[in-house]
Amino acid sequence: MDIATRVYNHKWKIDPIVRSLIDTDFYKLLMCQSVFHNKPDTTVTFSLINRSTQVPLADLIDEGELREQLDHIRSLSLSRGESTWLRGNTFYGKRQMFQSDFMEWFEQLRLPPYFLERKGDQYELTFEGSWPEVMLWEIPALAVLMELRGRAVLNDMGRFELQVLYARAMTRLWEKIDRLRDIDGLGIADFGTRRRHSFLWQDWCVQAMMEGLGDKFTGTSNCKIAMRREVEAIGTNAHELPMVYSALAETDEELAQAPYDVLSDWHRDHDGNLRIILPDTYGTQGFLDHAPDWLAGWTGVRIDSGDPAKGAEIAIDWWKSRGEDPMTKRVIFSDGLDVDKIVELHEQFKGRTNSSFGWGTLLTNDFRGLVPGDRLAPFSLVCKAVSANGRPTVKLSDNPEKAMGPASEIERYKRVFGVGDQERIEVVV
Repeated sequence: MDIATRVYNHKWKIDPIVRSLIDTDFYKLLMCQSVFHNKPDTTVTFSLINRSTQVPLADLIDEGELREQLDHIRSLSLSRGESTWLRGNTFYGKRQMFQSDFMEWFEQLRLPPYFLERKGDQYELTFEGSWPEVMLWEIPALAVLMELRGRAVLNDMGRFELQVLYARAMTRLWEKIDRLRDIDGLGIADFGTRRRHSFLWQDWCVQAMMEGLGDKFTGTSNCKIAMRREVEAIGTNAHELPMVYSALAETDEELAQAPYDVLSDWHRDHDGNLRIILPDTYGTQGFLDHAPDWLAGWTGVRIDSGDPAKGAEIAIDWWKSRGEDPMTKRVIFSDGLDVDKIVELHEQFKGRTNSSFGWGTLLTNDFRGLVPGDRLAPFSLVCKAVSANGRPTVKLSDNPEKAMGPASEIERYKRVFGVGDQERIEVVV
């Protein structure tokens, strides 16, 4: 595909930013099924949060065009082929991962309304309603904002300028792949949907990884691309689950138990490589110190904030303290990765545990330095659950730069979960 020409001749009805309800991350669908079965009546509000306030989204993106893309997403429903793929495909070695009652609901789904308002040079974009419905807005909303910002920059570029831009970006990615291809024992997946440059670019990146890395490339988080390219759909669960469960807790005792209740519910539906712990929502060390014994038998952990090497060391020590062999476990690194860090972490932990990597924004959106003013550089944009049944959600993370929630609730959560001083690490993406 000649992406530069496609961009130059762009008509959005040919290339809508989000073209399917399964143009989303696999973990969203897994979590959605869990919520559908366990907390279907919870009312949740999601909100867009631009951590990179120096990027004035409302000045760059036309509100009418943004509404048009969001309205298009609300018109989408599962196609017959997509439904057949979800119902009949084998995921993580398990056929019929998605149960009939969930699929019948999903096949009838249209995403609920959104609220959009300009506030200064930013947009306030929120979604409120039933948790299983509203949660499916997160990934497409982020993809729309990221790509519209990119299109605003690309719109002023000529045909040949675009061809050179994409040639440089392709060369950059291929050089990264070339550095990874000879690493023994490497396992790496595409985790780049939410902050990708565009759907077409993410699709190209996946194809490049397939050709360049062979069986070292383990799959993509994007369901639509996994279906199209016949690769594994990759993903487990995210911070959203413990954040909402915790907001629903009535007492400090229930709050302390909430993150484990999430995994207890998950445990009933999933086994094997889907039993991956995400321990950092309220601090990795405290979470593992107080974890029930049955969690030590899970397959691995995902490290998504703080110093990744420190997080992995904490997990290895915890497994040893619970009588588990770290070499039978998996550590998935997924926070702000690029090639140098991937190589460093792989070398540091080989022979000590099984490491793998979820490569996100700097795989699917690394256009740094390729246009004047660095106007295509990736930035930190998130869409998070900010309340549940009217109560605020809180995330502490292993990096206080990623903390979110009212200050008083953050202090309460730090007290309940025993979180002390934390090292601040700059959030790039």
